[in-house]
Order: sequence, then structure tokens, then C-alpha cells
Amino acid sequence: MELTREEESALKGEHGEIMEMAYRILVATGEATDAEKLIPIEWTHLSGVNYNTIGDAGEEFLSSISKDARVKVKTTLNPMGFDADNVSNYGLDENFISKQLSIRKSYETMGVTPSFSCIPYEIFDIPKKDTQVAFAESNAAIHANSYDNLKTNKESAFSALASAITGKSPYSSLRKEDSPNLTIQMKVKDPNELTYGMLGFFAGKVGDTSVRISGLGEMDTRQCKAMCGGMGTSGTCAKFLFGEGQPGVEKIDFDEKEVQNVHDELNTAEKGDIITLGSPQLGLEEISDLTKKLKGRSFQKRCMIFTPRTVKEQAKKIGYINELERAGCEILADCCTCLTPLINKDNVDAVTTNSIKGAFYLKNSNGVDVNLKSLSQIIEDETL
Repeated sequence: MELTREEESALKGEHGEIMEMAYRILVATGEATDAEKLIPIEWTHLSGVNYNTIGDAGEEFLSSISKDARVKVKTTLNPMGFDADNVSNYGLDENFISKQLSIRKSYETMGVTPSFSCIPYEIFDIPKKDTQVAFAESNAAIHANSYDNLKTNKESAFSALASAITGKSPYSSLRKEDSPNLTIQMKVKDPNELTYGMLGFFAGKVGDTSVRISGLGEMDTRQCKAMCGGMGTSGTCAKFLFGEGQPGVEKIDFDEKEVQNVHDELNTAEKGDIITLGSPQLGLEEISDLTKKLKGRSFQKRCMIFTPRTVKEQAKKIGYINELERAGCEILADCCTCLTPLINKDNVDAVTTNSIKGAFYLKNSNGVDVNLKSLSQIIEDETL
């Protein structure tokens, strides 16, 4: 890799241990991905927040570096493990709570915006076209590359943090112009958000760094997010391009057979004990739509809705939160369906959800069975 004089001196420790560590991470990442150089970035979005995922080692590491480390660019943060407003309702042990709060404090000390959201593209202004960013959250990275006209590699927790501290990122992979060598032809009629989540899951498995998709109609916000969330769980692919692409590119179909294959892989229960909505978290448009779809109906079993705190506050002012709580929903901010300790296999056997991403993590990390349904089907089956 070609480094500037300043980058070389930082790598030698001439700007302190924190900078040396950050540049070592970036150089190692860059060399592993054939990067030519490091380039400036304007925004980082960090994962590595939930105590469930980073554990004691992660908490201690963040506590240690927060004494000296400060972020150089706008830096936002993925969900943590609970909503502090109602954590007492869930029986979490005090060690988890204290360690999670320590992680939060460390990030805030470093100057990170405590957004606790996996949908930064919905709650922050999107920069101008082709702006370089560094997003570690997989669905956010895919959304940035595919819909927001930004450029990011699919960052790790460490590389994104190093980028936040240095304001740099390796110029490799998806930061360069990309020509996918595969086109997926959408062949499913009348797709809903669950179908698009399955399409993303399929694309993530068969694609390389990026994939082209043809045959798509106009998608709404929920369907776009579902596709990004699905892709983010199943492979290294991190960008959709749209249309047929160049002649001679390999083409494969996504049809009802492939829908059934993904469904068979992730759907392991005929019904759920509880319902979860929000993986990726629900934005204001989806909260509004859900309220309208309910039409005064109420859920007949526990329904947990995950949304960013900023969205929850907006929805509360408009009156959506009162209506959803009347319908039996628990509205949780700062956390997410994925990897949450709030859903425990000791007291939940199966979860009903419309999220492919949620289904993947509930099954593989939380150890609970999953009942997959579209939102419309959930409302039809689970409300009165």
C-alpha cells in the first residue's frame, strides 16, 4: 500500500498509541483487500455495541481506548442490547446492564453520536453522491452502496472504528467501480417484503462483492430494507445494481423454487409465541403504515416493535405510539430483534417475524424457532 508521510509516521507510533493501533488495523485490512492506498471518509457507522456480541474483552478494550481516542469524523452507532427506559421489565442480570452502559459511556466519551440504530440512512441526512463513508452494519453498508449513492466497503467493527479515529479507509473493493459478473432475474410475481428479504438472502449467497438484479418493479421502503437486511446475513456481497447489465454476463433466476428453498432453511415453526417487527429497525414511514394497517385491531399475543429513539419520539408526537400501545405493542428504542437478550430461549420457543435478517439471527444466535410471515399475513393471523 502507498501511504502518505503522515500515515507512515502514525503507523510508526509518532502520533500516539491509539493512532498507531488504528493505522495498523487499516493497513492490515487494506493489504488483505488489495487496497492501493487510504482515502478520506466523511462518516462512519459502528457495530460492536451490543454486550451480547463483544463481551468482556470488547467492553474492556473500549473502556481502555476511550481515555485517549477521539473520533475525527461524524460517527454513528448500531443498536445496543436494551432500551434503558424499560430494561427493568425484562429481567436482565445486573452484570449485562452495567457492562452495556459502560460500552455506551466509552463510545460517548470518544465523541460518537449515540444513535443506537441500524438504519442511519433513515435518521440522518444523506451526503452528496459518491461520498466515501465507512459502515460496519451490513444492511446499512448495502443500502449506502445500492440506494444512497455512497461508497463503503463492508466494514468490520474494528476497521470502522479505526476509520472513525483516523478519518481514513482502505481504497479497495466496493469503493472502486464495479462490474458484477452475475445478474439475478426476479421471476416472482406480486412480491412482498418477505419475498424481497429472501431475494437478498439468495443474492448474498450467490453473489461476489456485488450483484445485478433485473425484473424488479418499484419497491417501497420496507421492501428495500428487507432486501438489504437479507443480503447482509448470508455472504460478503454488499451492493445491488439494477437492470440486465452487459451482454454475456451469467444469469440465474430467482423464482418460486428459490423462495421455497430460503423459506425451508429459515422457517422452523408453524406459529410463534411472540411477534417481532424491526430488523432492520422500523422507520417513521413503516410505523405510520403499520398503524394504518391495524385499523383499530389489536395483537392477540405479545408484539415487540424495534425502532430508533429519534423515530419513537417523532411517532409519539404524531400519536402513532399511543395507537400501537393500544394495539398491544411494546415499542423499544436503542435495540433490535437481532442478538437481543430480550428474547430468551428459556421462555420463548418460537418467534413470528417478517424479517429474514431477524429470522437468521433468532435461529442461529438466540436459539429459538422462527415462523416467517409477511406483515400483512401477521396482521391477518395475529390480530382481532
